[in-house]
Amino acid sequence: MIVEVRAYRIKPGRRAEFIDFFETRAVPALRSYGMQVLGPLLDVENPNKFVFLRSFPSLDEREGMKNEFYEGALWKNELESIAMPMIDSYDVILCETSKGYVSDGF
Repeated sequence: MIVEVRAYRIKPGRRAEFIDFFETRAVPALRSYGMQVLGPLLDVENPNKFVFLRSFPSLDEREGMKNEFYEGALWKNELESIAMPMIDSYDVILCETSKGYVSDGF
């Protein structure tokens, strides 16, 4: 399995607004393209940061799912214009599970 660890720095004072958008709009949209999502995970030391995990069965499927999502009408015509003005920056760590990977629900 391929897992992205995504850390977002939200513009000051907008984290609650972004979390609402993320939970109600972004997560359902991502899941509709086959991505699994864990989060949001709120940074307890930084009120302008949050993390979430997004997983894919393989690198090839990741590429296809991401392309379909980000090239699709919902992202381009609606979600992008809502999300991007709230985001200051983000980092992505791309991980692959080991043979001994254990999951308790993700």
